[in-house]
Amino acid sequence: MIINLDPTFSPLGANQIVFESFTFSGGEPHIKLKTSLDKVAEVTITTRLNSFNDLGVLLCAIDALRRTGVEKINLFLPYFPGARQDRVMISGEPLTVKIYAEILNQQKLNSVTVFDPHSEVTSAVLNNCFVMTNHRFIEKILQNINEEVLLISPDGGALKKIYKVSEYLGGIEVIECSKKRNVTNGKLEGFKVYEEDLKGKTCLIVDDICDGGGTFMGLAEELKNKNAGDLYLAVSHGIFSKGTDGLNKYFNAIYTTDSFRDEPEVQQIKLAELRD
Repeated sequence: MIINLDPTFSPLGANQIVFESFTFSGGEPHIKLKTSLDKVAEVTITTRLNSFNDLGVLLCAIDALRRTGVEKINLFLPYFPGARQDRVMISGEPLTVKIYAEILNQQKLNSVTVFDPHSEVTSAVLNNCFVMTNHRFIEKILQNINEEVLLISPDGGALKKIYKVSEYLGGIEVIECSKKRNVTNGKLEGFKVYEEDLKGKTCLIVDDICDGGGTFMGLAEELKNKNAGDLYLAVSHGIFSKGTDGLNKYFNAIYTTDSFRDEPEVQQIKLAELRD
């Protein structure tokens, strides 16, 4: 059976377990299962975590299911919170990805499926983790663009994944790029494209997350300096904390999934369409 904790997100099918969730006046999240779960041995939870309150609802749901006798609980959590904080850059910072992983590890879940995590650290610290790649996501985008493209890796961290995408798609050419981030103020600088002339070819930047969008706007300018043609952007998780107006000045189209939230301002591919 399935319980979709986010009422607008049903990547595995319609909600089968009826429930009520609310927040007490003191700020505590709560849930009440209304479907009888007698003799139900396994349940899959789907959700999107945009706040610690969402995490609280998830933990309450896990406990409520266990108290009804459910033995196996699976979790489909496409955007793993804290995944970008997968190393300590400055003394005094937390290793955030491990905090979230340890909370979930304590729940002894049968499986946790995540979509295109920021790095391999997530699957290393999260027990029973299954990774859903971005391969079919990019494949659908290329079908939509319907012309020959270059795959653009925005930085060294994306290289390993983008070459796997290229292999999956039959060997599409990859263009390597880089940038620098000032760790003291967070500003991006020094964008580089390691190809002298892109010869007017269509370029698709592929990355896991778009937050403010500074990486992609800076990179777009440098790609145009290297004679790039039409530009497209594909990000598995669209946060878009500064909106999309700035990005739209550079890209013919922006693609994302519904892993983080519903985003009507860009072309969104539902995760339900990407599952086997």
